Order: sequence, then C-alpha cells, then structure tokens
Amino acid sequence: MANLKQIRQRIRTSKNIRQITRAMKLVAAARLKKAQDRVTEARPYSEKMRELMLSLSEAGGLPSHPLLEKRSGGKTCMILITADRGLAGSYNTNLIRKSSDFLKEMGGGIDLYYVGKKGFQFFTRRGVNSVGHYTVPSTGARVEDAQEVTKTASELFVSGEYDKILVCYSKFYSPIRQVPQIVQVLPIEPPAAEEGSAGKISKDYQFEPDSETLLATLLPKYLLNIIFQAMLESTASEHGSRMTAMSSATDNAGKMIDDLTLKANRERQSKITTEILEVVGGAEALNN
Repeated sequence: MANLKQIRQRIRTSKNIRQITRAMKLVAAARLKKAQDRVTEARPYSEKMRELMLSLSEAGGLPSHPLLEKRSGGKTCMILITADRGLAGSYNTNLIRKSSDFLKEMGGGIDLYYVGKKGFQFFTRRGVNSVGHYTVPSTGARVEDAQEVTKTASELFVSGEYDKILVCYSKFYSPIRQVPQIVQVLPIEPPAAEEGSAGKISKDYQFEPDSETLLATLLPKYLLNIIFQAMLESTASEHGSRMTAMSSATDNAGKMIDDLTLKANRERQSKITTEILEVVGGAEALNN
C-alpha cells in the first residue's frame, strides 16, 4: 500500500498531466475552429464543382482525356491521410483500421502513398509497399500541399504505373464524430446523380472554347478540389478528435486528483490518530 509521500507525489504528477492536457485541449480547440471554418467555406465550391461535372456528364459524348481513362486490372495506389502526431483519440487508429481492412478485403496488391507520419510508421513496419511520403504542417493542409499530392497522384496515373488511385481520409461531421472513408479519385468518374433525378433527358451543350480545352482545364482543378477537400476534412477531424481526447484526459486527471486527495487525507488522518494513540499510551504507561 502506498504511503503518504507516494500519494502526494502521484497527486503532483497528476496535476502536471492535467495542466498539459488542458493546454493541448485549448490549442486543439483553437485550431479546430479555424479548420472547421475552412471546411465549411470549401464545401460550397466543392459542391458546385460536383454539379458542373454532373451537368457535363449528362451532355454525353465528351472527348477522351488521360485523367478519364479507365483500365482493367492493373495496380492500385491508395493515398492514406493520417496525422503526424498521436494523442488524437481514435483518429489515427480508425484510419489505419479502415485501410488494413480494405487491404485484406482486396487481397493485397495495393501500394500506399502516405500523407502524415502515423500511417507511414504503421504500414512500413508491416512490409506494405510505399510509393512516397508527404508531411503536412501541424496547422493544417494548405493549397500548396494539396497541389503537391495531386501532382504526384496525376503522375502515377498518367504514366501508367497505376491504373487506379484511391484516397482514404476521415470526413468531419463534429468534434465527436469523424467517419473514415475510401473514395476513388483517378480515373475521374462523373458524380452520380441524386435519387429521384433519374430519367433526365441528356443535355445538348455547345462548348466555348472547345470541349478538349475545357476538359484539359477543368479536370485537373476537379481532381485538386477532391484531394484538397479530403485533406481539409482530415485536418478538422484530427483537431476535433484531439480536442475531445484531451478534454476527456483532463476530466479523468481531475477525478484521479480528487480520489488521491481523499486517499491522502485518510492516510494523514490515520497517521495522526496512530500518533495520538501512541502519545496517550505512553502517558498512561508513565502514570502507572
């Protein structure tokens, strides 16, 4: 059983931990607000891009483009977006589990391109083939980061080295809910129409400039938008998960401090009582 000195040492340690977790919670909360605003601001643009691609796909007869080329069989590369640091609750674990389950389901044969260190550290230790690794600043993904990842994905696909490019990221819903998902980014497939919109008559478009020039400009931007949106969602999910985890850790540290303080008080009272009994016993022995 721990003595009073050991209990007080544990109380001091718990207070230090609570101070650290509280600071991390505040930092994560500040970053989450910025990341959440960026996600909210980017979603309307992403939705408009999706509507534009849907409208163009309804026109039919679009010219071929390297980013639209569908190939049978071949190799697949998956971009795995994780965090560089831990202490983010189940954020990294859920993404790694989602990726691992997908690799098992597909029977292997999928190479990984890593955005963030946690996924890279996990899978490289298990012999999964690595295509490359990119690190995002702790403050969140920038347009420059998305452009770099998009450039790599395009080169891997257009060169014919890989016939399909996927991205695994965590979609942000709230600080306590982030859902890992895997989506295909290459070859680009027109978005599916919403339910109830089936049976629409194909639209007849006149392109100005010509459709080849339009696609050459639009498709790379659409691909960049998909990857950038995934990185923004992942950044918000990371900060939300970290804020929730640090809030829980701070509360748990507070409860531990209360329990240890009560235990220390009982131990101190027991020690005082024992000393009083010894003094009283000694006095009685002298009187006798």
